[in-house]
Amino acid sequence: MDTNQIDILLVEDNVDEAELTIRALKKNKAAPSLMHMTSGEEALDYIFCQGDFKSRNIQNIPKLILLDLKMPRVDGIEILRRIKWDERTKVIPTVILTSSKEDRDIIKSYQLGANSYFVKPVDFEGFVKAISDLTRYWLELNQPPY
Repeated sequence: MDTNQIDILLVEDNVDEAELTIRALKKNKAAPSLMHMTSGEEALDYIFCQGDFKSRNIQNIPKLILLDLKMPRVDGIEILRRIKWDERTKVIPTVILTSSKEDRDIIKSYQLGANSYFVKPVDFEGFVKAISDLTRYWLELNQPPY
């Protein structure tokens, strides 16, 4: 896959939840190109063209980031903070995709500039529909600033 231009960057450390999300996206043909990162460090390297991704052009930003909060070492809050504080990346629509319903996570995410906060539904069909609606909005209906 061309790692220079992708539609969706999925940042999820739980392999089962990532696979569920990817299946939901594929079922609805919601993402022509998708990249899955399994750690916060890897995601930041990709987004900011560091480490293994240092040759990537930072101008080729994802159209949408789906970001889990609860990850070891570098969590979703820290990733969100860095994305939204950097002039080059702050316009990337970033949707928190998590199982956390904790008020402090919701409030902190919006304070840092999350574009949406989405709690994963328990049943697969509900999840597929929600992912379809979410990606359709951000990839098809929403007019990005770039």
